[in-house]
Amino acid sequence: MKKYFSFVLFLCITVLITPPALSQEAIEISRLLENDSDISVRDMSNVNSKVVVADTLRGWSLDWVGGLNGSQASYDNWSQGGVNTISVTASTVFNAKYRKGKFAYALATNFKYGKSRIEDEGTRKTDDRIAINNKFSYLFDDERWSAFGNINFSTQFDQGFDYSTDPPTVISRFFAPAYFTQIGGIAFQPEDYFTAEAGLAMKETIISDTDLSTRYGLEPGESFRFEPGYSLAMNFEKKIVSNVRLISSVETFTNMQRHIDNTDVNFSNELIGKINDYLNMSFQFVMVYDSDFSREVQIKQVLSAGLSYSIL
Repeated sequence: MKKYFSFVLFLCITVLITPPALSQEAIEISRLLENDSDISVRDMSNVNSKVVVADTLRGWSLDWVGGLNGSQASYDNWSQGGVNTISVTASTVFNAKYRKGKFAYALATNFKYGKSRIEDEGTRKTDDRIAINNKFSYLFDDERWSAFGNINFSTQFDQGFDYSTDPPTVISRFFAPAYFTQIGGIAFQPEDYFTAEAGLAMKETIISDTDLSTRYGLEPGESFRFEPGYSLAMNFEKKIVSNVRLISSVETFTNMQRHIDNTDVNFSNELIGKINDYLNMSFQFVMVYDSDFSREVQIKQVLSAGLSYSIL
């Protein structure tokens, strides 16, 4: 794991000192698809889905943003070679926050779906996410500390394929897998931009297509698994330079009935640069370790530019 975190540190420094290029997304997608699999099959990223209820809020606050990102690369008689690609990703993020006295509630939904068409390869999925997070909080007298309860859900819209087989093999579908998690514990927020959480957790895995059960750690033919455990999380969100915001989180889930080596780890990062009220650029970097799916670390990285519009 150490070599991956060294790579993350180097990558973050590089992103901060290197101007992004619009065509980079097409290049990155082409690289990610070289392994002949959908890059979003196991992306359980919660980037952009964390909601912090400000201590100045009274009553309700609603926020709804829709986005459309894309890229295109075309080559004709190009001496250095290249693959013609075009990709489009649509997303919508809705946040609702409420506070009354010492009680606070936050709802965050993050829906995203994207596809890329690659010359001679056809159309492949590049992003696919359904994430719904609910957080209930009760603030103590020292408002840096609070008790919280989370109820979260995540799955994907569409089928995912392993293209290394002929014909391609389905490795995910809607509700296969789907995850429900419930967490209750203590949170510490010393600053507006940083939160640490620890608590007891329950995790339910649902597989609507039992042909995929063994791929996600279930016994053949099983469609449901319950896991008791505990969870640790740290979340960071702050404007680091003018018009550039960094959202970063690391989350773990450890099954009490299994060895600690099987702890699920999700390390998510997103840099969002706002060009104007409608244009933005973003860079995502996600690392996931889930021993049920693979003993190797899963990595996703996407650089994109596009339109965003505030509906609420």
